[in-house]
Amino acid sequence: MVINHLIQEVIIMKSSLAPFLVVNPKSYLYGKKSLALARAADHASKETGLKIYFTCPFSDIRYIRENTEAIIVTAQAMESLKPGRGMGHLLPEALYEAGARATFLNHAENPMTMAELAKTIARARELGIETIACADSLAEGTAIAAFHPDILLCEPTDLIGTGKTADDSYTTSIVAKIRSIDPTIGIMIASGITTADDVYRVVRLGADGSGATSGILNAPDPAERIMEMAEAIVRAAEAREATEGAA
Repeated sequence: MVINHLIQEVIIMKSSLAPFLVVNPKSYLYGKKSLALARAADHASKETGLKIYFTCPFSDIRYIRENTEAIIVTAQAMESLKPGRGMGHLLPEALYEAGARATFLNHAENPMTMAELAKTIARARELGIETIACADSLAEGTAIAAFHPDILLCEPTDLIGTGKTADDSYTTSIVAKIRSIDPTIGIMIASGITTADDVYRVVRLGADGSGATSGILNAPDPAERIMEMAEAIVRAAEAREATEGAA
């Protein structure tokens, strides 16, 4: 099978990073509905032992952090601002104080300049906030990898929300290239991810994690979809580890 051949191609690109799932409701949910899904993600994390990041509006960060235990509450964005002047901007210290322990950066819906992205990753590192930096191509991903984010999300922008995933060669090329630059960066593939089979495939091919928005929110039972995806990532990571160990 083609997938087995591709697995063999990336097998030498081993990762010691813990697998993960990102549950990203964006701004479709807020308040009580956001908390309800966060609790479902929290339950899935406890049941599977999987690291799960959960994004929420800035106003819900403290609310969700105080009512969950296992998930990593994740801000939708951050800036390099330091305490002082900066009315209306996103202060990293304030996000941390509210309970955020990770943040998305440079998402297609909220792009950043490369200069600001580099400064913000450095500020996050100072505070112990994990960074999930987004790139819309292998070329941009290669450039951003030089800033050493904790996780690099490489997804073709035109596939976001379509239910169509990038082909297997895209995943393997991303894995190989980013691992060659910095093997400590977590690699996330998420464009068009809809089902548990989708997340299993990309992790089996070498990604450290995956995530979804519409694939979860549009599911008949979003909580069940989160659990299915979490279990699939755990299985894929275990299968990949076994294959690597046998090589």
